Amino acid sequence: AKIEEKAVYECCSSRNMYVNIARNTLKKLRDRDVSGSSNSNKTTGLKKNEKKNVLTGIILYRHLKDYLLTEEQFHENNYPQPNPDKPGNILLNPGMTKTLVNDRKCSVNTGSQPPFLITGEVLGGSERRYRCCEGVLGSPGCQVAKLHVHDQKENLEGFVKTFVKFPPHSGNHGVFAVNCEVCYTAKGLELTQVTVVDPSLQVVYDTFVKPDEEVIDYNTRFSGAVEDDLKDTKTSIRDVHATLLNLFSADTVLIGHSFERSLYALKLIHTSVVDTTVMFPHRLGLPHKRSLKSLVADYLRRIIQDDGHDSSENAIACMDLVLWKVKDDLKGKK
Repeated sequence: AKIEEKAVYECCSSRNMYVNIARNTLKKLRDRDVSGSSNSNKTTGLKKNEKKNVLTGIILYRHLKDYLLTEEQFHENNYPQPNPDKPGNILLNPGMTKTLVNDRKCSVNTGSQPPFLITGEVLGGSERRYRCCEGVLGSPGCQVAKLHVHDQKENLEGFVKTFVKFPPHSGNHGVFAVNCEVCYTAKGLELTQVTVVDPSLQVVYDTFVKPDEEVIDYNTRFSGAVEDDLKDTKTSIRDVHATLLNLFSADTVLIGHSFERSLYALKLIHTSVVDTTVMFPHRLGLPHKRSLKSLVADYLRRIIQDDGHDSSENAIACMDLVLWKVKDDLKGKK
């Protein structure tokens, strides 16, 4: 227990992360102790059961059907919907038609969380601070750039939809985790990198993407991408479409974190989706969503994004979280 505690202490950068990981570690140590004493004479049987419960291929694909987003969840989470009157275009939900421009340079991208943080009660009410720099609401931005950036979703054209294909002999249309990184251009947000990972945690597709418009801000703080990464890149979003439409079908299960953002960046319409923010909802409900980093710390007991954002690491983390959740739910059904 001391060895485990020391390891947790050394890898955690905040008190909350330490408490969450330490709590889960302690629980796993207790469970291991109980299962070890009660099943010491049942090792052979346990191994047989473990082999039966391996989540691969069609077995995993069938289990994930229970976690696909419903039509209501698609609307609640603002997923792109095809425009029936204009092929290749999408419709925005009524709640998304408001201008989404952020005036502060330090809050241009706050992930899946609101741009400010409620830090507690002060005289006369609650105090709100920006997440990025913990500056008081109304204070100057923590970053400065030549041009203002925004994430206004005004570019609604050029979307493609995954095709309905004949089912393979096994019935498994495939399961993949997808992570996208974006930059800011004159159009708003544009794709700069896409990574696809299979259930064995192997990267099957990973490429940088050249935006259509001139880049205003590489968004390095959140994407990890820098100018040199895109300097010699010739892959366009049309090239990405060609690859993904060949790799995926309409029935392929795609996994992601706040995956509606990835679909907007990819300009892809797809409905067989497992979203980790829905699978692991925030206790306060929408619009609050838990970060991928906190979910991985709580449930997988590991730290990600410690040295900046890595697209492959994020995609693997999403797949790992879903595999953990399915296995944990199956234990509860026994």
